[in-house]
Amino acid sequence: MKFIDGGVCAAAGFKAAGIHVGVKTNNPAKKDLALIVSEGDAAAAAVYTKNVVKAAPLLVTKAHLADGKARAILANSGNANACAPQGEENAERSCAAAARALGISPEAVIVASTGVIGQALPVVVIEQGVPALASGLSADGSSDAAAAIMTTDTVMKECAIETQLGGKTVRLGGIAKGSGMIHPNMGTMLCFITTDCAITAAMIKKALLDVVTVSFNRISVDGDTSTNDMCCLLANGYAGNTLIDAENDDYKAFVAALRETCVRLAISMASDGEGATHLITCTVTGAADVAAAETLSKSVISSTLTKAAVFGADANWGRVLCAMGYSGVEFDPDQVSVAFKSAAGTVDVCKNGRGLGFDEALAKKILTEHDVTIAVNIGSGAGECTCWGCDITYDYIKINGDYRT
Repeated sequence: MKFIDGGVCAAAGFKAAGIHVGVKTNNPAKKDLALIVSEGDAAAAAVYTKNVVKAAPLLVTKAHLADGKARAILANSGNANACAPQGEENAERSCAAAARALGISPEAVIVASTGVIGQALPVVVIEQGVPALASGLSADGSSDAAAAIMTTDTVMKECAIETQLGGKTVRLGGIAKGSGMIHPNMGTMLCFITTDCAITAAMIKKALLDVVTVSFNRISVDGDTSTNDMCCLLANGYAGNTLIDAENDDYKAFVAALRETCVRLAISMASDGEGATHLITCTVTGAADVAAAETLSKSVISSTLTKAAVFGADANWGRVLCAMGYSGVEFDPDQVSVAFKSAAGTVDVCKNGRGLGFDEALAKKILTEHDVTIAVNIGSGAGECTCWGCDITYDYIKINGDYRT
């Protein structure tokens, strides 16, 4: 298994494109409509936000994926089409436009949106722009598609991986967006994954649900779970491997590759949190089980006070223990040890629930690095888990103070 280039076009039989059509009216230089297409029918599955308020594209996509098949993904940025006038009608019109341009059924199109909530989707510019978008489909189009789904993201998020299944080379690739409104149970994120693996819709649905739990559901930027979260997976079988229709060794190898892909994309979202200057990784060990370790780790990366301390390069480990203490997990505070780590070194700050004398200058140097790890051991249990977040900065307030206007 190795990482390769190509994003969503790394897998055989997939093309992509991204252009500006006018959904984003304030900057014609920014792409705002993406298209990903499989040359043939693909098994498909998706997972969605747990927010009770769901955007129209999610409802339409759920209906379109009832048969476990899809051929294309159409996604716009600049407008969420959530709680908006004619939301589902406009989502269906977007699908129909893509279907006409591609010569496929509208029900074979997955549709997604991201951006401002509550405003009518300018569907006419999408309908007018889709023909040019479709004509620009390319095996090198992943980066254009990745750029077209960005909102407050500062970097494109794409990756691809190659593995061997039954003597056949199988590839997976993904693009994603997500910078703010990110919290466990998925955040304001879109993620589109393609693979040329031959696998049934039932198996990719199971794989996706399992992998999302240990990747996208283990990140947090600001504690807000969005209305538009969606992670979709299309598998067209072009790799020619034996069809995976059960939880055999090939399935396990596929899941391992899918997990690596999703974890990398998830970390890139946490690292690119709105206004962030640090990626925070929290690893909890010694817990009673994985579930306990995960809850504790999530509580630490979601703590506003911990995030602020990392922003200020302040080794305030008390905030870590505080966040763990209100997580709901039972543990013995007198067994807890905490260390801060980065490329600049390691500093132990707490042992057996009590503070240690440590070099403040070294601690500040460690916490000044972009990638910071908070390592916590809470006892002798076998449970461990890693979650990812980011610091909170003045820029986060600036970005979100006037996001709509």
